[in-house]
Order: sequence, then C-alpha cells, then structure tokens
Amino acid sequence: MSSTDTPQYQFDADKAWTELTWQCSLGPRVPGTDAHMTLRDHLLDATKKYCDNAHLAPFSHLWSVNGQTIPMWNVIGTQDWDNADERVVLLTHWDTRPTADQEIEAANRAKPIPGADDGASGTAILEELMRVMKGRHPHLGVMYLYVDGEDLGPGIDEMLLGAVDYAHHLPDPKPDYGILLDMVGQKDLKVQVEPGSLQKAGPLVTTFYRYADEIGFGTTFPTTQQEEIEDDHLPLIEAGVPTMDLIDFDYPSWHTLQDTPDKCSPQSLGVVGKMLEAWLTKPAIFMYPKD
Repeated sequence: MSSTDTPQYQFDADKAWTELTWQCSLGPRVPGTDAHMTLRDHLLDATKKYCDNAHLAPFSHLWSVNGQTIPMWNVIGTQDWDNADERVVLLTHWDTRPTADQEIEAANRAKPIPGADDGASGTAILEELMRVMKGRHPHLGVMYLYVDGEDLGPGIDEMLLGAVDYAHHLPDPKPDYGILLDMVGQKDLKVQVEPGSLQKAGPLVTTFYRYADEIGFGTTFPTTQQEEIEDDHLPLIEAGVPTMDLIDFDYPSWHTLQDTPDKCSPQSLGVVGKMLEAWLTKPAIFMYPKD
C-alpha cells in the first residue's frame, strides 16, 4: 500500500477511553439495576444523535436464578441503511456479568464484575465510531447494535439473549454480514482469528485480516487462530447473517472483579476503532459473496 492510500483517521481513542471509564464509573451494568438503565438511556441518546434512525428493542427473560422476569433492551441505530448497496451490522454487548464466576473465593463469585473489557470496550468503540462515521459511507448501510443480556447466565442457555432476540426479528432489508466486538480493550491486544467465524464467514474473515495487515494493523490482528468462542455472532450466523467475532479471549481478568479500566488501554480501543473506520470507508467496498 502506498502512502497515498493510507486511511485518514478521525476515530479519537481518547473519546472512546472516556466512554469506557464513564461506563465503569456507573458500577456493574447488570440488567435490572439503576446503572443498567442509565447506560441504556445514554446509548439511546447517542444513537439518536449520530444515526438516521434509533430505537430500543425491548425483550424479557424469565431468569432461573430468582424466578423473576428480567426486562432488557437492545439499542439499535442505523446510518444510510435503506438505499445502500451493502449492509453491515456492527454489534457489541453493553450489559455486564452479574457474577464473578472465575474468582477463586466463593464470596467473591457472587459479586458482579466491573466489565471494563467485557462489555465497556466494544460499547465505547461503537459509540465513537458512530460519531466519526456519520455521513461518510453513502454506499454502505451500517447498523450499530448494542445487545443486552449477553452475559446474564449462569449457563450459556441464559446468555446471548439480545443477539437471539435480534436474530428472531431481523430488519428488512437485513444485514449482508456482521462484525461482533467483544473484549477488545485490554492492553497488548491480540485479536486472533476465531475459528467458528472462519468456518461460517470465511470470505469476511480472510478479507478483513488481509486488509488489517495491509494498513499496518497486522500485529493487533494476527492470522493465527485462538480457541472457538460461543458468542453473539452465533445467533446471527444461524439466522443467515455471516458474522465475524473480534475478541481477545486471552484475558486473565475475564469474569473476575479485576476486569477494571487499568487492565485496558486507549491505544487498544484506538487500533480497533481505526481498523473499523478504514474498513467502512475503504474505496473498494467489500461485497459479501451471495449464494
């Protein structure tokens, strides 16, 4: 790639970092808490500010832990969606885990996690990306999907709830493909290829990682593979939307009380945000192969 082809970035890592730390200052964003509701309203205000259309998509879940019906909301905003040549959904979960189940001490396992990397990182990146992408991709329709209930648990049968609800109510027109952000804020970030994504969304994964290397982000996005992850991309794949999971699961603070902002960095948020900005604005639009 020549110097004239180098993307000109507007993504501001410091703004994304401010969003991450603000979310954590609210406390754990567990469904049903005041912090959860505060963040919901904040995300809706942001999508209304930067998107053509914005709305809440409510759903609920009868939680096995306490037998209560828990109200939850996906927050959805779109830019240039209706008349686009190609459509991508960018998604992340904004809720946090109600239990620190990876803690050693039993008393700590019952506490909710702070969720700096696991929840706040992807949310902060998408918020800043909405701002910098407004009005910049008339050929491409972008949906920003903040899913709720990803980490409710305790088991996988009570996780990914917002993604499942979205997959059951796909918009018309629906996305051609999706990119999931989950745990993308830790220091020394290495987003290796997720095997399930490669299997189910191979053209997207190979093109994305090749482009990352071309524009100088290959260190953060190496083509080595990590373990297969059960995550929010799976319900979308099952619904016919090929989706790639961008995640660095090599994170010792996962589902612990140590998932705090000091384990993350604005530099990591910046690399991921700039990579997505470059992807969404690159001259040769990625057209997902049709069957």
